[in-house]
Amino acid sequence: MRRFTTSGRIGLALVSAWILVALLGPGIAPHGVGEVVHLDVFDGVSRRFPLGTDYLGRDMLSRVLYGARYTVLIAFVATSIAAMSGILLGLAAAAGGWIDMALSRTFDIIIAIPSLMLALVVIAATGASIPVLIGTLAIIYTPGAFRTARALAVGVMALDFVAAARARGERLPYIVVREVLPNVTGPLAADFGLRFVFIVLLLSGLSFLGLGVQPPQADLGALVRENIAGLGFGAPAVLFPAVAIASLTIGMNLVIDSLPGRRRR
Repeated sequence: MRRFTTSGRIGLALVSAWILVALLGPGIAPHGVGEVVHLDVFDGVSRRFPLGTDYLGRDMLSRVLYGARYTVLIAFVATSIAAMSGILLGLAAAAGGWIDMALSRTFDIIIAIPSLMLALVVIAATGASIPVLIGTLAIIYTPGAFRTARALAVGVMALDFVAAARARGERLPYIVVREVLPNVTGPLAADFGLRFVFIVLLLSGLSFLGLGVQPPQADLGALVRENIAGLGFGAPAVLFPAVAIASLTIGMNLVIDSLPGRRRR
């Protein structure tokens, strides 16, 4: 039986904790997402407010619990769309021909545009709604998933057992599903985690620029942006969302790093 390394278990615990926060956070938050609960803005850590208060006197613990849901779920949905689209198209392109040429050239054009610039243009033109955020992030990272899946599939298609399947008269769909896909799932899983990290960071960057989840709702990146003015005298309001982003991405990186190093009992 395979198991994670120690660092992998730590990463899995961090990621699992943030998934639980995303699912249960709003239900256990002590206050509403936009509820002003204290007259003192940027109040420090206390028993009543474990993470302090923000620039309007709102409870930062509640804001982080609500914000984690947007960060984790938007990133997960966008990553899933990008990964599934990239894998399906990459496997289709691995057989070569005009489909490979058309898809490769199309995605080369998208990759040539800087990710942040493309996201800024699309979101500024269409509005910063959650569906637009998910769609934009998915489009930006589908080409990378496509290129990874295609490269892996092309390598497997050149192996002897695929040639044997072709000699038996197996059709391309059978070869892709039964011969190629099982041999690339590990690298594709690692690629999924890596793209999740990229999307979390890009989403946080967009939110810091004011183009992410809109008030009164906020993701973790937006929490950093809206409280940055109080960094000198209300640091907890900025540091705790930043630490949340860091722990989520570091946890996922630890999980990714442990995937190739799994050992047998």
